[in-house]
Amino acid sequence: MMSDPHDDLLAIDTHVDIPWPDGPSPFEDGPRCVDLPKLKAGRVAAVCFAAYVPQGPRDAPGHLAAHGRARAMLENIHEMAPDDASGGVIARTADDIEAAFAKGRLAILPAIENGYALGDDITTLDAFAQSGVRYITLTHNGHNNIADAAIPRRDLGDAPVEHGGLSAFGREVIARMNQLGILVDISHSAKSTMLQAVAASRVPVLATHSCMRALCDHPRNLDDEQLDALKATGGLVQVTIVSNFLRPKARAADLTVADIADHIDYAVERIGIDHVGIGTDFDGGGGVAGYMNAAQAPNLTAELARRGYDHAALRQIWGGNFLRLLRQAEVGAGSGNRTRASSLGS
Repeated sequence: MMSDPHDDLLAIDTHVDIPWPDGPSPFEDGPRCVDLPKLKAGRVAAVCFAAYVPQGPRDAPGHLAAHGRARAMLENIHEMAPDDASGGVIARTADDIEAAFAKGRLAILPAIENGYALGDDITTLDAFAQSGVRYITLTHNGHNNIADAAIPRRDLGDAPVEHGGLSAFGREVIARMNQLGILVDISHSAKSTMLQAVAASRVPVLATHSCMRALCDHPRNLDDEQLDALKATGGLVQVTIVSNFLRPKARAADLTVADIADHIDYAVERIGIDHVGIGTDFDGGGGVAGYMNAAQAPNLTAELARRGYDHAALRQIWGGNFLRLLRQAEVGAGSGNRTRASSLGS
């Protein structure tokens, strides 16, 4: 009898949204794509839950509301790890994730999607770090004070280009994120922003939920130059499973785990297995036939195994590479030393 390729994997999903403000309970097997019962059934060991803040007006009331929403959502994420051990545990380090896995507990990593939550106050980064935030997505759809987005918001008055990539404030934000051990997520960012972030960050950057532009020409996806920049600096692309990013104008029902695996294959062939992972964007639009919720994660693993990925490779894709990046961020926190792969001679 063949063994299950998903057995013993420390599987990490690097991007999951939470329903807001009145989402179903994460403790019950309900309508959410990701809840604790489904994670247990799918043997997903750790999840980055994102406090998603949609882009809005860049004025004092808008920034105040964005910050308030992010803080409230982070509190909601923390509530998934109650003291009575009925849920997960908040993981602040890579070691925490591995310790939770050894005990059979779900590791929860808070994150923020859209640096708009900072407004124009860099000191909010320290408060977010104290809340356990492990990465911040620099932009969402629409430019903010940090950087240009891949998709401008004309309804908010965005020009196609505003900062030409990162703003001066954005460079300060990245420097402080490095000092605090918060990873830089370039999903949703303009290509100019992404390439400048790669150059500015002391720690490798990652795209927590993006696909390959060579396979699907969408502005949210990464082209070969961007992929090569990730490889050169030790960064990651975490392949997402949103239908429109996998295949142009596709519907979730028309796609399968094979379409996800195609993007993983492309990234592995282009930049190597050390730089590829998985971030579903469940409860934020992610899902294909056969992988519509966390309980079905083994279906993707089975497809990858069918294509020849051995258990060591699956461990890397499903979490090993992300753990490595977390550890680099931890080492780089508060340090003036560059921790990027290119600077370490690897």
